[in-house]
Amino acid sequence: MASPIVHPVFEPVTGTWQYIIADPSTLTAAIIDPVLDFEPVRSAISTTTADSLLEMVAQNNYRVGYLLETHAHADHLSASRYLQLKLAQSTNPKTGIGKRIVQVQNTFAQKYGVEQPELEDAFDFLWEDNQTFKIGDLEAKVIHLPGHTPDHVGYLIGENIFCGDSLFLPDVGSARCDFPGGDAVQLYHSVQTLFSLPPHYRIYTGHDYPSGDRSEPVPYTTVAEQQERNKHLKIGTTQEEFVNWRQERDSGLSEPRLLHQSLQVNIRGGRLPKNGVLISPFKGVKEVGGVKL
Repeated sequence: MASPIVHPVFEPVTGTWQYIIADPSTLTAAIIDPVLDFEPVRSAISTTTADSLLEMVAQNNYRVGYLLETHAHADHLSASRYLQLKLAQSTNPKTGIGKRIVQVQNTFAQKYGVEQPELEDAFDFLWEDNQTFKIGDLEAKVIHLPGHTPDHVGYLIGENIFCGDSLFLPDVGSARCDFPGGDAVQLYHSVQTLFSLPPHYRIYTGHDYPSGDRSEPVPYTTVAEQQERNKHLKIGTTQEEFVNWRQERDSGLSEPRLLHQSLQVNIRGGRLPKNGVLISPFKGVKEVGGVKL
């Protein structure tokens, strides 16, 4: 089986890794976790980052079949809907996310007053655990990886897993578990799922926050490197040790800068509210400017 072509694209404002994965034989592609740019002071959306993905797709003659989300992100807005609209006349790609997005939608619909019709058909596919699908001749498998969020999935494609926020680079460690439905015990077991893969498999992460001696973001490490060096969850770390540390750490974290804007857009599959207004529990409402989605 051919190996996928992987294009990691880093978005530095939110520290997010986006990925274009392509089948070398058919040039069919999928895009994972694309970012829609948002400037919170002006409440303005722009598409510079998403347009750079479209440029890369065009330069390589890829045909995008899927726009894939690992979870409902709380730190950046999804560009899936924008990309779907831009590609509608060429490849008409489908969006996909894990089936437990329904749980997340229900939770935050109540918080932000989102009407049910705005959530219906927000995504084309709600993946079942271990479901497989094709990206050209490549087979992709959906792996449920809860803990950071309950809906979290990874995509196993060839000898690569795109794990979203389930695990970061070894010197960064692991993601927080204090969002609604998050659970440090579940995250511990999700990491064991990742560690059960062959040692040479690559774990591609959803974010990177380089610091210290490492100034450049890195998209992946191998399973073996994570097992040996992850500062929160290397081999030998017990569940009790990790859960106690994670819970203590999470209790002191502030909320993500784009939490409220991201969740309201992302539970809608990358769409804006129909009235163009985002709600903040602390700052009232604010009309969104820029791109219409």
